[in-house]
Amino acid sequence: MARLGVYREFLRDFVKLEKPVQDQVIEVFSKFEHATYAGLHLEAVKNARDDRMRTIRITDFWRGVVLAPERGDLYVLLNVLPHDKAYEWASRRVVTVNAATGVIELRDLVAIEEHSRALPSAPTAARPLLAHVSDADLRRLGIDEQVLALARTFTTEEQLDKAQAFFPKQQHDVLVGLASGMTVDEVWACLPAPAVQPEQIDREDVAAAVERSPEQVLLVSGPEELMHAFAKPFALWRVYLHPVQRDVAYGSFSGPAQVTGGPGTGKTVVALHRAKHLAERSDEERSVLLTTYIRTLPATMEESLRQLIDDEAVLRRIEVRNIDGLAHRLVTGGKGGLAILRDEDVMARWKRVVRQLGLPSRFNETFLANEWRQVILAQGITSLEEYQRAPRPGRGKPLGALQRAQVWEAVTAFTEGLRADNVWTYETVCLEATRLLQAGERKPYRHVIVDEAQDLSPWHWRLIRAAAIPGPDDLFLAGDTHQRIYGHRLSLRQLGIDVTGRSTRLKISYRTTAEILRWSLKLLGEGPIDDMNGGVETLAGYRAEVHGEEPMLNGYPNQPAELEALVATVRRWLDHGVMPGHIGVAARSNILADQAVTKLKSCGIPAISLAKRQPGEDAVSVGTMHRMKGMEFRCVAVIGVSDHLMPPQSAITAEDEDPVAHQQDLQRERCVLFVACTRAREELAVSWHGSPSRFLPLD
Repeated sequence: MARLGVYREFLRDFVKLEKPVQDQVIEVFSKFEHATYAGLHLEAVKNARDDRMRTIRITDFWRGVVLAPERGDLYVLLNVLPHDKAYEWASRRVVTVNAATGVIELRDLVAIEEHSRALPSAPTAARPLLAHVSDADLRRLGIDEQVLALARTFTTEEQLDKAQAFFPKQQHDVLVGLASGMTVDEVWACLPAPAVQPEQIDREDVAAAVERSPEQVLLVSGPEELMHAFAKPFALWRVYLHPVQRDVAYGSFSGPAQVTGGPGTGKTVVALHRAKHLAERSDEERSVLLTTYIRTLPATMEESLRQLIDDEAVLRRIEVRNIDGLAHRLVTGGKGGLAILRDEDVMARWKRVVRQLGLPSRFNETFLANEWRQVILAQGITSLEEYQRAPRPGRGKPLGALQRAQVWEAVTAFTEGLRADNVWTYETVCLEATRLLQAGERKPYRHVIVDEAQDLSPWHWRLIRAAAIPGPDDLFLAGDTHQRIYGHRLSLRQLGIDVTGRSTRLKISYRTTAEILRWSLKLLGEGPIDDMNGGVETLAGYRAEVHGEEPMLNGYPNQPAELEALVATVRRWLDHGVMPGHIGVAARSNILADQAVTKLKSCGIPAISLAKRQPGEDAVSVGTMHRMKGMEFRCVAVIGVSDHLMPPQSAITAEDEDPVAHQQDLQRERCVLFVACTRAREELAVSWHGSPSRFLPLD
């Protein structure tokens, strides 16, 4: 009976096929298990470089490319392309076995030969890119003679980047790692652990290599599993681990551990697998907490966990909850509610305090609210004496003792007013939850996993630290400070969470294209970004796996013209077969996002606000840049990136008032725009009306 594997890279392209073609692919291969070789009409490819290449009819126009075994019954679907392109694609490529790890490799042999013949006859004066690595080390890392000979001629990273299109993927990853400064041992540690010793690898036995290549080939057990993979290819990638990710997710650590990396590097995937791993080792319900600041993310995480874990008993050991929701449950015991003030009501109370105490104009409601959050709550200050001694980094002009006493009087009046009226802010709920945990004898969780860690505040971190007993595998953090959109700057070490020596950085983006990534990185500017642990974070060596179109950048004379262009852009994507649910639209303000929803709907395009979107809803998703956090779409339009809207003046501290806070606010807004743009997997359209934002790299 025939068995089928699906080359995982094809799942990225499957969603780009038109729906009738997708349906026919599923129809053909759902019958594969019970079909005979002749019944499937597998045809040999003329002039193929690999005799195992076959094609199969999908429709009159489309054909699938299948790797047929020389012996055995395991077939692999490699690609689906139009008829002529399928034969050309199959004729150029060969499947080999990596000498170091024993996994299968797919290479464009014709392209490699063409590039090798085009090499200059005389050596150039430029230093070879890999001059610092010996041939012996390259071979030990699985670089074969053909790839090695061509790689030795590269003098720039651009040449190596272009080779991604035809080099075997794992070998290209090795070369990129070495070129970016990683040592031979560091690169070796990133490779999948060999299932057999190198001397036991039979490089002619492709069928055996397929069996030990789960990172590259999805082996399906029957039609149901195949249909599930094709029905939710994005979901499959969200729970799929690459070797470096697997080592982190399933490792053991003596204390808090951390994984960092740019957008699309799989930090959330690692967090999900970490939750699975720890829950499988536990025997208590709700012993693992998976939490995040983003309120809409827990529902997505729970759905992904159900795709990852079949055992209901294991699922019951994991609690998935937004951090503020956790604090609320701990304070109320899960019974009843708390009167939590809206942001505008909080500011109204601060304004009332200013008026009642007759404070000078410098101490307005904005200043006091920020001083309370950024200094007093951030440092856990509980008395005037502590406040008088406290540093105030990033808070502008210094305060004398009398001025600090005035501020403390205002803070006391504000917090006492909350208690008197029995109302809460999100901060005070979190403080009370932490107090209850610290006063209790039993911690509610053995393990706490935090996703989007960069957006949590110091008071959130104190709550997390209090929720689990310190010890091995107690805390696991996943985040990227380049995506910090709420401005909290802190040192985890000072908060009792030290990840020194237990931090891993992921470097490969599996979400977006190299073109979108390269452009989006320019949005961040050149200012240093901290790593939450006393150092500076870097995206050096961060790269994308796939290539695509350059971002589309367009300006318009006014907002109505920009919204008309948005409709045209979305229609073009829809006409090219992109489902509405795979399109996202981001704006800096709720007002502009709502206007975009109204405009799209008025033109007959299904659209919905992210605030109201239900899982699986097939409509264009429109929301603020902040709400786009944790999301991903095939195509994204970022609108209103105008000078008067991005950054919004209301979000930026005046430079003459506080130059440090001014620069931090600008950097935060750059990160917000960076997050929105990197939600796109394949195509990104950025637009503005009037003058473009100063953040946009337009030259």
